[in-house]
Amino acid sequence: MCGIVGYVGREGCVEVLMDGLAHLEYRGYDSAGLALQKNGAIEQIRKVGPLASLTKEVAERNGHLSSLRAGIGHTRWATHGKPSEANAHPHLGGGSRVAVVHNGIVENFSELKEGLEERGRVFRSETDTEVIAHLLEERVEAGEGLREAVASTLQRLEGSFAIATVCADDPDVIVAARKQSPLVVGLGEGENFLASALQALLDRTRKFLFVENGEIAVVTPDGVDLFDAAGNSVERELFEVDWDAEAIELGGFEDYMEKEIHEQPVALRATLADHLDADGNVSLGLSLDLSEVDRVVVAACGTAYHAGILGKSVIERLARVPVEVAVASEYRYSEPVGDENTLVVAISQSGETIDTLAAIEAAREFGGKVVALTNTRGSLVTREADEVLLTKAGPEIGVASTKAFTTQIAVMNLLALELAKSKGTLSEDETRSLGRSLRRAPEKVEETLELLSGAGNPIEEAARIFEDARCALYLGRGEAYPIALEGSLKLKEISYIPAEGYPAGEMKHGPIALVDEFCPVVAVLGEGLIREKTLSNVDQTAARGANVISVAHSDDKEAKRISRVVLPVPEADKLTAPIVATVPLQLLAYRVAKDRGLNADKPRNLAKSVTVE
Repeated sequence: MCGIVGYVGREGCVEVLMDGLAHLEYRGYDSAGLALQKNGAIEQIRKVGPLASLTKEVAERNGHLSSLRAGIGHTRWATHGKPSEANAHPHLGGGSRVAVVHNGIVENFSELKEGLEERGRVFRSETDTEVIAHLLEERVEAGEGLREAVASTLQRLEGSFAIATVCADDPDVIVAARKQSPLVVGLGEGENFLASALQALLDRTRKFLFVENGEIAVVTPDGVDLFDAAGNSVERELFEVDWDAEAIELGGFEDYMEKEIHEQPVALRATLADHLDADGNVSLGLSLDLSEVDRVVVAACGTAYHAGILGKSVIERLARVPVEVAVASEYRYSEPVGDENTLVVAISQSGETIDTLAAIEAAREFGGKVVALTNTRGSLVTREADEVLLTKAGPEIGVASTKAFTTQIAVMNLLALELAKSKGTLSEDETRSLGRSLRRAPEKVEETLELLSGAGNPIEEAARIFEDARCALYLGRGEAYPIALEGSLKLKEISYIPAEGYPAGEMKHGPIALVDEFCPVVAVLGEGLIREKTLSNVDQTAARGANVISVAHSDDKEAKRISRVVLPVPEADKLTAPIVATVPLQLLAYRVAKDRGLNADKPRNLAKSVTVE
């Protein structure tokens, strides 16, 4: 969840660290800090709150920081201990000779802390991380070099973590290590970098090494050395990324979320282009024999879980293969059932989600074949899976996922088509016809964005309905249901209005009790028979005083009859319609949050990548 950055090389270290933290702040913004090597000592700077607080503090000290050449930085999402300066990273050992930053959780920290206190160590924070700093300093004081101290300390830690550490006695050296939590090393000329995510370093380098589980990286200005847990040197192939620094800039938009909503046509085109030609032929490039698959399990969390629910509907309809969609955090503990003919699709935007990684491990136990669906090439999930399906959404900075979700839907549709072709439930002509329809998704999203920014601005009109809202109910049926789930999640994530997504047909089994003039109802009407059934359900909420907002075609007279506001979408085929219907719900959540004076990119208590349980 937290963000780590490190630099060693030339003067200007602080600028590099602060730029890196700015690109990582989406991972946590409870506090931030730096530990800098300076004249045989370590200078620690920490501030509570968003990175701007640290930026101001650094600016006031810039005269004597600009010449420094090595240091580590951290932006925090609080786990152990409330946000405070004492709990902010980096943490120092008792003698202030060693500093450490940490992303993850040390599960046995209470036991370790008790032992350290018995040996006279004094703690200055409530965090689990400070245990690491004291353990490292003990080993250094006992005569071990920093790498050896890290190796011996790691043997005592239980949990998931990525750490980076500097020592006053080892100038121009950073030692880092990881178990589960992500860590990458960036390579330069006479300078080198490390970070929790490569986005932090894109304006400095495109060349990276991925640190694998259990490995230790020693980073100096002259190079990077990797070691395994036994201390053996490790060779690792260089990895070059094709994202550019401009992709992580706002580019004229007010917020990243707004920018990323409008980037969806480009993201969809890039994602589909890899697997779908102009004639509608699908080619995922999988080496697995999909004809042998007799069951699919989708394991995911949050927004990715909603993409999985929609994927279940499409796969079952087209390929006639049964699909289970599991919340990854539950799946890992459920003693799941499967065999070698079970295909497990692990969906994670970041490729770092710890519960999704654990679900892959659970699938391995019964011999399932794992396909990772992710937006991040080289991420942890891609290295654990048998096969990889990449979305091409580009960097997604806003905490509330938008373009990652719609590209995940697109790839799940492609997987459904490939499965259907392999299982013989669709002919080649039928598959190509559906493929050609799916190719129109970027165009349909562009058309949707134009409709929603047209005369009268229906998004702003709909947002005004939420001014006095105490809750909201999102309704949909069939393949519109997971879109309703996702719409309600977006609203609660960034506006803090309690919202519930529900199958419209189940509304009378409880949720209708919420309905009154202060509980807006947002209805995703869908197509065909589903539309007619949903209209009937929504009509019942309008009869009880609900202010209804519907996602429907602009010429839908029945939608206009029952709704205060219609969010218009163009006509689309069954594969593309859910993608199209997602867009107005994203924009609605964004507008409601902005009208409430909230930061849509950095909602409270949330982080972009969930790398701890």
